[in-house]
Amino acid sequence: MPLPHDPGPHWGEVGIHGIHRQREWDAVVTVLAPDLTGDELWFATLEDGRVAVVDGAGDAAALARSLDRQGPYRAHAVRRDERVWAVAVRGIETAVLERDPGGEFVELAWDGAERSVRIDDEPTLAGVPELERLAAERHAAYVVTAARLVDDVWEIRVTPL
Repeated sequence: MPLPHDPGPHWGEVGIHGIHRQREWDAVVTVLAPDLTGDELWFATLEDGRVAVVDGAGDAAALARSLDRQGPYRAHAVRRDERVWAVAVRGIETAVLERDPGGEFVELAWDGAERSVRIDDEPTLAGVPELERLAAERHAAYVVTAARLVDDVWEIRVTPL
């Protein structure tokens, strides 16, 4: 006589554990930097080699020189002990905005009929033509987010709707 079917969960079987998280970083490396102060540092390296500290204090340029990578990229460095730092790196897209929209963060959405713009989380009727043009070249409907890195250089992300 066959055993009855077991309807319970079989969490160890292939395919039951779910979908993996998307990768957040392109690479994670360790760097020797005993002279660097602080415990954590966010920075971005631009195409022209400039390094912009986004959050934290310290010599981000020293960490950037230790990485064998060309910009633009965003990095998050965390001290692991007195001498060693772990640095996670992700490639980014940047744009130079000739007309400064103001603020530090821009979100622009176009659904094909209506445009909405927020600068530093405040709605505005002002447009950002350079971002609109860039996004319209790629998608009919989109959301563009832009975060100022340094001066007129912005990290951008264009997502289709």
